[in-house]
Amino acid sequence: MPPRAAQVAWCERRSRYARRVCAVLALTICSLGGCASQKYLTLRPVPRNPLQGPLQLLSNNGPQPSQRTAELLRRYDVAQADSEEVLTRLQAEIESDPSADKLYSFAELAYINAKRADALGKRGQAMELYGSAVAHAYWYLFDPRFDRFRNPYDPQFRGASDVYNAALEGAMRLANRETQLRPGITYTIGTGDQQFSISVVAHGNWHEDDFERLEFVSDYEIENLSSRHHSYGLGVPLIAVRHPHEDEDPAEHFYPPGLSFAVTAFLRVAPRMDGPEDGPHQCVLELHDPLNSRDVVVANRLVPLETDLTTPLAYFLDNPDFEERRNIATWALLKPDSADSLRGLFMLEPYDPNKIPVVMVHGLWSSPVTWMEMFNELRSFPEIRNQYQFWFYLYPTGQPFWISARQMREHLAEVRQSLDAEQSTPTLDQMVLVGHSMGGLVSKLQTLESGDDYWHLLTDRPFEELEADDATRDALARTVYFEPNPSVRRVITIGTPHRGSEYANDYTRWLARKLIALPELVVSATSRLNRENPGFFRNTDLLTISTSIDSLSPDSPVLPVMLRSPRSPRTTYHNIVGLVPDEGIVGSLAGGSDGVVEYDSAHLDDVASEITVSADHLTVHHPPRAILEVRRILLEHQAFAIAEMSGQKEAIPASYDLRPSNRRREPVSH
Repeated sequence: MPPRAAQVAWCERRSRYARRVCAVLALTICSLGGCASQKYLTLRPVPRNPLQGPLQLLSNNGPQPSQRTAELLRRYDVAQADSEEVLTRLQAEIESDPSADKLYSFAELAYINAKRADALGKRGQAMELYGSAVAHAYWYLFDPRFDRFRNPYDPQFRGASDVYNAALEGAMRLANRETQLRPGITYTIGTGDQQFSISVVAHGNWHEDDFERLEFVSDYEIENLSSRHHSYGLGVPLIAVRHPHEDEDPAEHFYPPGLSFAVTAFLRVAPRMDGPEDGPHQCVLELHDPLNSRDVVVANRLVPLETDLTTPLAYFLDNPDFEERRNIATWALLKPDSADSLRGLFMLEPYDPNKIPVVMVHGLWSSPVTWMEMFNELRSFPEIRNQYQFWFYLYPTGQPFWISARQMREHLAEVRQSLDAEQSTPTLDQMVLVGHSMGGLVSKLQTLESGDDYWHLLTDRPFEELEADDATRDALARTVYFEPNPSVRRVITIGTPHRGSEYANDYTRWLARKLIALPELVVSATSRLNRENPGFFRNTDLLTISTSIDSLSPDSPVLPVMLRSPRSPRTTYHNIVGLVPDEGIVGSLAGGSDGVVEYDSAHLDDVASEITVSADHLTVHHPPRAILEVRRILLEHQAFAIAEMSGQKEAIPASYDLRPSNRRREPVSH
């Protein structure tokens, strides 16, 4: 190349690097601004209550009955009686001539009077009235004598559901103030001339001793998550704060501190006329895991539960016990050894051997919190949460990605040994890895066969001739020699620099070497290898690459080897590429990329599917388009996995064909 042309090319390259750095800084400032104080929940001034409007709960005159209840009271000439006499006379009407309308009106009036008593601090009276409201609303909904008259299209039917839910929550709040509600405890509540004995029972994969305390979903408002996934039905959505254990289930080691999970409280009430004359009615307060079941059977009918999956997740993310993991991104980048005790797999759901694991792997300067948007959305789909469980891999992002890949390989093996030492759980052999950015490279390396290719990047000499202590020799061998993990069946890479990133340029690499402090053991080991093996290594620079930024350079010799390494024939690959829209400051700086990774680096030809998403690098896994693509892949994998695990490969969908001509492709313009 003529000197002038070379100078022009060099200047263009420097200019492009500078634009990329500016784009990255803009993206980082936009994304991380205020992260230190980011909250996922705020406490509501007044708990959310569906009866607030219909019953005027916050009016100056206090709660008021609905128009239909007022009309019923006039019809039976009890409108002028005081509140206690109204309930007594209405109960007499129910006993002499029962009807659904009377039951509903009694439940509504009992709830109104319970709220008034609760506000005055009359706990015993409030508890009795809440219990009476729950019971009468339940009988309205399920007493078989009214099946012919019950109309689910009548607003009163939903009103009865709301009274049941609100009254049950009111009673639970009172009980929780006195003695924290937990499974395994029995309470007795009096409602006038009747007594109810209420046993608390846990249903689902969480056990009774997993419950430390219960919080109410209605107390909180979601922040910094796009959707609140709430379903309507009967019951009180709750946040269960988990009680940690020691030396129990092997999965215990993978639950993070401060974990909270969703449950829904549902109270079964004994039939009105079937209770014992000289003893309490036996009732059961069931705490259901909505990931395990979203409905219950009552009176031979399937009844949906009221659920909330998002608020318990947000509560966990705000828990101080999890704060160290949540804020680990910067420390794990600058001081990888500081994250050593936190690295590894963790679970936010109970381990279920019947569900396929989806392992989410974060990228550079990040943590598993980056997946919460996608996680929250994916498990809102019943077809996903019924078949999949989500795990998260945390690793220090300051070290070269192939070191992280080696550690993840070891962690996956440890998890399998811990959970399934007999290798008898077929779902664990259908694992899906989803990696963002550098996490995509870490994930992909779980499925490649090294041969001698990675060792030969360092030297042509046989490995056996290496002079090193046993620990250093073993660590190096496990880094450059590896086999595909046969349990990983799909890998989804998102915004991954398969050919490196121009972000890893001379400026950022120099800065990274100044800021990132690798563990002393790593630094001393590589220095000792060079010293004890003079002339042994052809590429000592590669051996001494000290940071993840260096490892992501477009000049890295590891990346081309990865692109041509033999893949596991059991694994299918998918790819999602981000492109910043050509608008605004960031768009003008980052054209043809996601602001960090060029399209040409993120793009892959030899994958089963690839789509582009209009997003920047830091949020490419957040938009609905990316999440729906992951959902599509998981549904495709579900059909394949079920057929394979059942031994019916002929049942695999005909459309499942990995030949290049049939792979899902989308045209890209940029």
